[in-house]
Amino acid sequence: MVDTSRVSVARTDRMRRGPTLLGMAGSQFTLAALATTAVPGLVLTGTRTLGSVAGGDYESAVVRDADGRSSAIRRPRNQRAEARQSADLVAIRALSAGIRTRLPFAVPEYRGQAPIGSTRAILTSYVEGAHPALRDLTDRPELATSVGRAVAALHVLPTSFVTDAGLPSLTPFEVLRSAVSVMDRAVATKLVPDALQERWEGAARDQQLWQFTPTVVHGSLGLDSILVQGDDVTGVLGWGELRLGDPAKDLAWVLAGRREAFDTVLSAYTAGGGGRDRQLGQRARVHHELETAQWLLHGVQVKSTEVVDDAVAMMHRLAEAVHAPSAAPLQAVSPETMEIGEVEQLLSSTERRHS
Repeated sequence: MVDTSRVSVARTDRMRRGPTLLGMAGSQFTLAALATTAVPGLVLTGTRTLGSVAGGDYESAVVRDADGRSSAIRRPRNQRAEARQSADLVAIRALSAGIRTRLPFAVPEYRGQAPIGSTRAILTSYVEGAHPALRDLTDRPELATSVGRAVAALHVLPTSFVTDAGLPSLTPFEVLRSAVSVMDRAVATKLVPDALQERWEGAARDQQLWQFTPTVVHGSLGLDSILVQGDDVTGVLGWGELRLGDPAKDLAWVLAGRREAFDTVLSAYTAGGGGRDRQLGQRARVHHELETAQWLLHGVQVKSTEVVDDAVAMMHRLAEAVHAPSAAPLQAVSPETMEIGEVEQLLSSTERRHS
């Protein structure tokens, strides 16, 4: 399998070059002072930096109060981070105490906010744990099992709390429309190998592939949002894409690693109550492969030759990999297919309804 795990990491790193909101990064003590503003009467006994001091989208710190509780406070360094933080705040406030009791991991809890310049600092509970590496899922099957169970627990949550909070709710057709849009825009650059274009178009025509029941999904699950201690998933961060959508999207990132790790995760996911549609694995692979197309489109958008060249190289390696005898198919075994014209007609009719 072609390793696309660095795509989202590299994309995030490059996107951090947005317009700066704060002229100069403050110290952890400035953030501590903001924490006491966010929660009047809060008495702090310690503070330390969280993450990189010099880089990153956020300036963050961990503060400890007199009751022994640890909190994380962060303020965005650019407008993109501010928008992401706002979306994350809406999502974690939608995750009520009752919903959280159904999850086998911790989710940050909102504790307060404080204005700073043209933005605001947000104080949440601090979730313990470290981000895993892809190889850990292969080397430690118990961890892969914990990941599968954690994702399943999320996907079986009642959907009503998402709709009640006014969060996005995507139908299977809207998920397909989004995937086809990425395919079409990538193909329009004339940089997508023919083998991949044919493979993706075949997946788009497969009606069975896109027949699924939307579930609660994290929406941007990956190594940078999962926290583990030992072989257990202890927390999940980055909830700004919380919605009803395709459960396969939350499993796609695992495919950047070895196949046996994905099989272990999927088996635990199914045992945990998830994976009720037989095409889940194939659809996860579609989402995974389209990461390269999205990386290409990002490079084109920001006019970065380096990113475009990297994306093209990755797509050519992917094209070689999918020709291997052991390559997993994207389509169902006996798919009911739509012609390309039918797909385009359906997409255009949906676009008219939403315009």
